[in-house]
Amino acid sequence: MIVVGLTGGIGSGKTTVAKLFESLGIPVYIADVEAKHLMNTSKVIKRKLIKLFGEKAYMGNQLNRPFVASKIFNDASLLAQMNAIVHPKVAMDFNRWLKKQTSKYVIKEAAIIFEQQKQSEYDYVITVTASMEHKIARLLKRDNTTEKKIMDVMKNQLSDEEKIKKSDFVIVNDQLENTEKQVLKTHQKILQNIAKL
Repeated sequence: MIVVGLTGGIGSGKTTVAKLFESLGIPVYIADVEAKHLMNTSKVIKRKLIKLFGEKAYMGNQLNRPFVASKIFNDASLLAQMNAIVHPKVAMDFNRWLKKQTSKYVIKEAAIIFEQQKQSEYDYVITVTASMEHKIARLLKRDNTTEKKIMDVMKNQLSDEEKIKKSDFVIVNDQLENTEKQVLKTHQKILQNIAKL
């Protein structure tokens, strides 16, 4: 099974692009959504995160996201420890999901493919990018946040230029109509590549 990674910086609109691939019949696995689900449902993850962050890590049965986010935001070591707990479980979950798929290829949407040097796990990688104005406008609308907070998060991510250099395909997600055309073109190209294998 051909696995295509879909990545991009915060606010680039990966979810929109993922939905467009789904509308073409391509199964999409959203790693971030599954990670959140596993952090709330896996007893093993829960036990390890409480050990890492303390009792405040959970409120009731739900991950206390603001508390955890405040702990990891400026602490790369703590973030790495959390990822070491969560990511292997997400990888196992993805492999179980993958075995059930029957399409020509699947998409795994993951925000930090290049940051974690995981590109070798994919047959192709698509980077979604957008202009800074579009990214900021999307995030202000979506996250009830400030421009400063957005810029702080962006500083911790690899730049679009770096991601583009390492990608097989790039989709510029500034105008939906254009994005749809680019998704269709990328889809056709991937199918052509698979047909040559």
